[in-house]
Amino acid sequence: MRSKQKKKERTIRLLYIVGLLIPMVLLVLLVWALLGDLPEGTPDYDPPPDRPAPSLALAGGDGENTPWNLVLVNSAHPLPEDWAPDLTVIDPYTGEEFDSRAIGELNAMLRDMEAQGLHPLVCSGYRSYESQVDIFQSNVEEALSQGYAQDEAEQQASLWVMPPGCSEHQSGLAADIVSQDNQCLDESQDSTPEQQWLHANCQDYGFILRYPRGKTEFTGVNYEPWHYRYVGKEAAREITAQGICLEEYG
Repeated sequence: MRSKQKKKERTIRLLYIVGLLIPMVLLVLLVWALLGDLPEGTPDYDPPPDRPAPSLALAGGDGENTPWNLVLVNSAHPLPEDWAPDLTVIDPYTGEEFDSRAIGELNAMLRDMEAQGLHPLVCSGYRSYESQVDIFQSNVEEALSQGYAQDEAEQQASLWVMPPGCSEHQSGLAADIVSQDNQCLDESQDSTPEQQWLHANCQDYGFILRYPRGKTEFTGVNYEPWHYRYVGKEAAREITAQGICLEEYG
């Protein structure tokens, strides 16, 4: 009688243990199945749904043979979030930086301007992705305060400040150059002797006025008489001579 009772108790315990194990096994199999479906190398960076994923676009060349200085950066062609050019400080006082491969031409241009009695100031060089996030959001909030809806505010902001990943400043090849006597980023820069000299001569140092007047339909950015982009001397002279923007070059 006792033997039967013990056997019954062992059976109950075994059934109890099995009852606990089955859900655990099923849970492990479910987790394993889900993990097995995840693609390898899933990127950490998820771009906003209204813009394409980062992929380098090249202007003025044939793909792989296009030089580094002609990388196209705009809303349709964003840079990767972790884009990290080799940088050199332009001016220790401001701390602004520029691509090390082109800073020699930038410094030569600034020196020649100063030799002629002009007073240029690079007020913005390289910007990180994170910096562009802050700047863009600040412009969006300003537009929101003026009564724009969210989508409209972002559109308004992008006419003056590119969304994160889409700014040439992140490439390290763009510089906002103003007059020390007028540091306003508006069309009043047009009347300064510094901008007049730059508009006439920047191509000789490999730079172009990146957002010229009348090209917003191609660039997506309003006229900015202070924003210069290094593209190399040959390309700069061709772009300037043809009266085109970088999006049209090629």
